[in-house]
Amino acid sequence: MWELLGSGAISLWLEAASVELPGRNAVAILKWQAGLPELVVPNASEAALTLTAEEYLAGLKAKRLLSLPTQGVWMQSESAPLVSEAGTTPMPGASLTKIATSLASLDQWGPAHQFETLISATGQVENGVLRGDLVVSGGGDPFFVWQEAIALGAALNKLGIKRVTGNLIITGDFWMNYQLNPYVAGELLRQGLNSQLWSSGVKNLYYRMPPGTAEPQVAIAGFVISENSVANTKPLIRHQSLPLIYILKQLNVESDNDLAEILAMLVGGAKKVQQIAAWSAGVPQAEIQLINGSGLGEENRVSPRAASAMLRAIQRHLQTSKWNIADLFPVSGRDRGTLEDRNIPQGAVVKTGTLYDTIALSGVLPTKEYGLVWFTLINRGTNWERLRREQDVFLQQIIQRLGAAAVPPSLSYHIDGNRLGLGAKERNEVVLNK
Repeated sequence: MWELLGSGAISLWLEAASVELPGRNAVAILKWQAGLPELVVPNASEAALTLTAEEYLAGLKAKRLLSLPTQGVWMQSESAPLVSEAGTTPMPGASLTKIATSLASLDQWGPAHQFETLISATGQVENGVLRGDLVVSGGGDPFFVWQEAIALGAALNKLGIKRVTGNLIITGDFWMNYQLNPYVAGELLRQGLNSQLWSSGVKNLYYRMPPGTAEPQVAIAGFVISENSVANTKPLIRHQSLPLIYILKQLNVESDNDLAEILAMLVGGAKKVQQIAAWSAGVPQAEIQLINGSGLGEENRVSPRAASAMLRAIQRHLQTSKWNIADLFPVSGRDRGTLEDRNIPQGAVVKTGTLYDTIALSGVLPTKEYGLVWFTLINRGTNWERLRREQDVFLQQIIQRLGAAAVPPSLSYHIDGNRLGLGAKERNEVVLNK
């Protein structure tokens, strides 16, 4: 049941794999990897945890909830591994893949990064009419959605623009509602800018936006056109996306597959995400095997140990910021999304995963005996609801054995996953005449 985790294994792997050292936190990661503990013989408390895990898996088998023999369990404290069942075996982890996508995104940009979209014009504004084209230059914002378009329309109205005689021209990487086709994204933007074109669904989103958000009316007479660039434009508004960490909160609370795929694409593709995540987490790439950024497909495989290591790596990435891992992932008892109808111990920070025959859960629990306990459960079976309930019961048993602890500052959230601040007018900066 126990596997050796030697501190020298990482350096041997790096040398053998000729891995490039990516990332903004390379020095901190090297210091952490140099101090990796070896897996030692468990003491009495750890042996009791091992027995609890064995009883949990035996119970799943007795209840005929398992479709495959290999099940994954990994638990560790801040200083040492505690429990391992197939802990280093890569297996389908479903949306645990999004942990890797989140880690690679943080490494690429940092938690406070905002993607910029520039709005410009090719003509003059006279009496509420832009006599020319409205040009949207995208900067790869992965989470430009209806609320952002509505707020942008209100900002254009505030500039005195209510009608555009020319075309809506899309340049660069502008996407809306996860639509990567510039013509589709442009048509959606045209609708978002003009409340006269809203569907009932868009109206419902508008009613939940910040109080005082104006109902925009920017009517565009021309067509949606895609161009590489447009010359002789006059900047109007610089739109900033939500900070990356807010985008990642959306990704993980809702387990948003489309958002995950776009982020992975921006990082450089699934293999780049795999490389960055493995390096940052300090595990061999063999334990993180990805074909996409969302986890859709059994070809995405992650070991239980790697999933927990990636979560810990994210916590390290954030240690010099005002945020922590609870600002990136669902918090039990607080965030809804994938945690609705779950009975996970209050205050735990977790990531769920579901595929046809996989129910996965990875996260961190505050305990009295061991402090923060990081865990990953990967169960192979098709009875989703029963497996989820069994996972929740197992975690409750762990808390009973180790003692419940108050949520420490390192797990105290600052971002409300139910209120991300979409459509905030402050993120539309007027640059006309600057």
